[in-house]
Amino acid sequence: MSLFQRPQAYADGDRLEVAGVAVRLKVHSRARRVSLRLDRTRREVVATAPTPRRLAEAAAFAHDRAEWILARLAELPQAQSIAPGVTIQLFGQPCRLEAASHPARYIPATDDSPARIAARGEGETFARAVIRVIRRRALEVLTERTAYHCARLGAKLPAITIMDAKGRWGSCRPALPNKPAAIRYSWRLALAPFEVADYVAAHECAHLLELNHGPRFWAHVKALVGDERPHRAWLRAEGARLHAFGG
Repeated sequence: MSLFQRPQAYADGDRLEVAGVAVRLKVHSRARRVSLRLDRTRREVVATAPTPRRLAEAAAFAHDRAEWILARLAELPQAQSIAPGVTIQLFGQPCRLEAASHPARYIPATDDSPARIAARGEGETFARAVIRVIRRRALEVLTERTAYHCARLGAKLPAITIMDAKGRWGSCRPALPNKPAAIRYSWRLALAPFEVADYVAAHECAHLLELNHGPRFWAHVKALVGDERPHRAWLRAEGARLHAFGG
């Protein structure tokens, strides 16, 4: 066996395990050095290198910083329990989870009781049923807000779907010659305050008119929801907690 071993070859997007934690390797041409960062939304560590040739160096750096990685992961919010008796926030309002003998459903608030999600089953079965209800509620509310914002912008209502992407809260595909416009939202926006979810809807609707983040785009957003900066800050600060729900 040779005394001189070639360093292991890595490619952009490769994953390795450091102290039981997933680390994703990434090449960023604008990076000046090898670095580590915590992606709070995806709950993973990213080791960045300026070129593919330095990915091995990034991998070694991640192994050297195992204690830092474990400390940063420990700071992330823990997954919230989804069980009967738990109260969650749904578009900024309390919503109690309840056991039931009938199929899962959302029960609006009354003068005497907060909103409820009633579902049957136990453990993972109950949790999956609750998430299905939240997804339906997210689609209902975000469809209403999309219709509202499109009407104000004079834009045609696009097709609307719900997703569970880790990297974005919404996405917009403008109309093409053979395809209608479409907007997709993360169902986890239902766990955010109403104003924050509404900002995301306004943001995506503005993209129906402007396929960029230039001054005209932000002018549309501000006309719909006012100062968007508090909502963007809320998502940066609390996004990891939303993604921990049901994780």
